Amino acid sequence: SPTEVKMSQIVLPCHCNHQQELCVGQLLKWIDITACLSAERHALCPCVTASMDDIHFDHTTGGSKVVSITAKVNRAFNSSMEVGVQVSCEDLFSGRRWKVCHAYATFVTQRKETGGRVTLKPVDPQTQQEQLEHSLAAERRRVRMLHDDIIKDLLTYGCIQQGTSVECANAVAAERTRVESVELVLPPHTNHQVNTFGGQIMAWMVNVATIAASRLCQTHPTLRTIDMFTFRGPSQIGDRLLLKAIVNNAFTNSIEVGVRAEAYHDQEPNRHINSAFMIFEVLDDLGKPCTLPGLRPEPLEGERRFQEAIARKKIRLDRKYIISRKQCEVPLSVPWNPRNQVYLSYNNVSALKTLASQKKWRLSSEKDKVRLYSLEQKAMLSFRVDTEVDAPAETAFSLLAELRNRPSWDTFYQKCELIHRVDDDDFLYHVVNAFAKPGEGVHQDFVLLASKRRPCGSGDSYVIALRSVSLTSHPPTEGRNRGEVLCAGFTIQETQNNMALISYYNQASPEVLPYISSDIAGLSTSFYSIFRSCREYLTANRLHRASEGDDL
Repeated sequence: SPTEVKMSQIVLPCHCNHQQELCVGQLLKWIDITACLSAERHALCPCVTASMDDIHFDHTTGGSKVVSITAKVNRAFNSSMEVGVQVSCEDLFSGRRWKVCHAYATFVTQRKETGGRVTLKPVDPQTQQEQLEHSLAAERRRVRMLHDDIIKDLLTYGCIQQGTSVECANAVAAERTRVESVELVLPPHTNHQVNTFGGQIMAWMVNVATIAASRLCQTHPTLRTIDMFTFRGPSQIGDRLLLKAIVNNAFTNSIEVGVRAEAYHDQEPNRHINSAFMIFEVLDDLGKPCTLPGLRPEPLEGERRFQEAIARKKIRLDRKYIISRKQCEVPLSVPWNPRNQVYLSYNNVSALKTLASQKKWRLSSEKDKVRLYSLEQKAMLSFRVDTEVDAPAETAFSLLAELRNRPSWDTFYQKCELIHRVDDDDFLYHVVNAFAKPGEGVHQDFVLLASKRRPCGSGDSYVIALRSVSLTSHPPTEGRNRGEVLCAGFTIQETQNNMALISYYNQASPEVLPYISSDIAGLSTSFYSIFRSCREYLTANRLHRASEGDDL
């Protein structure tokens, strides 16, 4: 990649903490430098850090090890770009290597002298992995922009279990954990644009957060996760940076510390330039998390921070739960609610794009210009059906995205009911399968989240992603077997002569596998007839206007 930048650093004693482990603050400096160099290599002009997404540190790094950091631009938008960063560590004596963390940073170009932004050229992904990251960058940007609203909704609508202040004897008053520190910005703290170096600000914030966490647990904590750093404005040489930290909440095995950075100069009012939330653990000799004392929040503002920390923990757990679901787990479905919708939608789209990017698809058979592919990965079988249709890609997208149209061409769909229109891009459907499970004679039904996405740039496909969710309003019923879909959907790519390549994907869950195994084995042609009907349906409706599909 032309934007790829690599940095290798040997961990010296001056980079380590009291436990002879690499300071996270120092690592953040290296990450920020590498990411900035990558951003500027693409933009060909000065860039500044706008934000750093959540970072989870999988492993620590000791002294005398080599830290390798690789950064490259995943996608450029108008004046901002996402830079992906991978951090690994190497033991020079044993040759062992391990992953430390990965991060996504957003950079923006410096304004011109006229005050306008530099318009960035698009990124041209070369490899399959780069194409996947390029595509998913748009989804991550969507999540990034809605993150604060999700927190507000959780608190406003009471969708979290409210925490209560701890009154037991070993509870620590939040006020005891408060830390304030002032740093004078000197020339060594600035970057090549004479602004305070973002990595330096992050390092100072980690320092005060660690002190606050230590005051609660009265030992040396380990930083595990950083919730998004957001840079709100610059600071320069001569500024004083006021860094504030306090423990917001103490859970059984983790501590959340809130950190705020403010800049001021002479008699000017303080400027809020950065905020972050950091999650610490205390580990025993075996590396297991210890039980921590409780926290007594201060009234009003302390109670607010206390409850917001619970909301952020819920988001982290929801996101981890959604991402970690495997096909072998039962149930596959994740409970849907408005507060986890953004992460469910992101996972829905990213899972389909990841499946579509796999290389080892094997052509099982072809008939009447319908091609059936299969992909075996460990215990999972996936299939793909390709066919080209004589219809514009946007028209095909608008027709296929409305699942209520599907029974008209798919014999597997007996009935499809729209349960809820979440927004313009996400919908909940109840689908009744026309076929019974072999030997049972009972119809199946599904509750599906459908996430549709238009291309964000040239080379992107239209995407319609499907996955099962569970809804309290639509529980399983005795008269039907509740089926589950882990990952399914369509990608639609525009081809020559105003035609479209339709690709349908499905990670075959046990409920779906009986219907496709005979097709993959070449013993049946039911899927060919279904997708031939799909092609005929789209061709017959090729004059259908995209706007009509959006109004359905």
